[in-house]
Amino acid sequence: MHQLIPNDYNGIISIKQKGKVIIEKAKGYADLPNKRPNRLDTVFVTASAGKVFTAVGILKLIEQGKLDFSSCIGELFDFDFKQIDPAITVRQLLTHTSGIPDYFDESKGGKYSDVFRNFPSYNIRKNSDFIPLFIDMPMMYPRGEKFHYNQTGYVTLGLIIEAVTGLLFDEYLVSEIFTPCGMDKTRYHEYDRLPANCANVYIYDKDKDEYYTNIYSSGAKGTGDGGAYTTVSDVERFWRNLFDGNIVSKDMLRQMTVPQVPVNCFGYGLWLEKIAGRYLPHFEGCEDGISFISTYDEVEDLLITLISNKGDNVWELDRAILREFYNDVPPHIYYGE
Repeated sequence: MHQLIPNDYNGIISIKQKGKVIIEKAKGYADLPNKRPNRLDTVFVTASAGKVFTAVGILKLIEQGKLDFSSCIGELFDFDFKQIDPAITVRQLLTHTSGIPDYFDESKGGKYSDVFRNFPSYNIRKNSDFIPLFIDMPMMYPRGEKFHYNQTGYVTLGLIIEAVTGLLFDEYLVSEIFTPCGMDKTRYHEYDRLPANCANVYIYDKDKDEYYTNIYSSGAKGTGDGGAYTTVSDVERFWRNLFDGNIVSKDMLRQMTVPQVPVNCFGYGLWLEKIAGRYLPHFEGCEDGISFISTYDEVEDLLITLISNKGDNVWELDRAILREFYNDVPPHIYYGE
């Protein structure tokens, strides 16, 4: 298994099964110029992996009767939606079927950092800061028509959490998910106010043959569509609490882990792959210099978490690891950041 890990890998590899550590290894640097090494307790930013936290936050509100899958954005907000369909539902936002205009449509190519060419990234510190980037755009397609991975949809879910609870999005997640689950290192930090033991994120410049940090490539603070900082241990705590029924009910967990859209790839906040005759859930994130994937198989009690702060190909490594445990592992399908 150790032979699968590239020598130049930069980040964390964690594989556990039935309470046994198969591999738990930190490689490379959290601070490249100062040669500060990554450690197993290093805190990493995870890009769109945070969408799963947004999803379970919404699902908790639904179970508490404060929200419904059929609730419409026109009922939840009192601002002018312009060309956006006010009948878009919470369920459509959760499943990427809303058609809401996406402030970063990956199907058109380009880098996420392109979003901030004319809108400084340091202005993005809460969900509402994204509104000017999409509010004047037309719908991508009629709501409910199809699946199309969408950043704006999860920003909107973050706004819904704030509207329903009266709390800031990340404050709600801390009080309702992170603290009860013992995820003490999982937070939405501002890039210019990082606490100790956070890994910097590095992007390779081919022209200069050097690395630079991604501080201008993303919003200054994570929102509903991603940007959570976490550790590999907190990721494990999240999976354990989720499957033990400590975050949402077992019935809601079942809904999260069965396909909710025709392409059979997405539940609620979790990607699903059919391996060994059943759907294995995972969540993932990708952004300039960031790559993350975590997969859990409840039947085999197998947890694989891969994090890189140099944008290493965790998906290829994840495939190689899965093939050590299962036959007929399909290629990874990339749906979005």
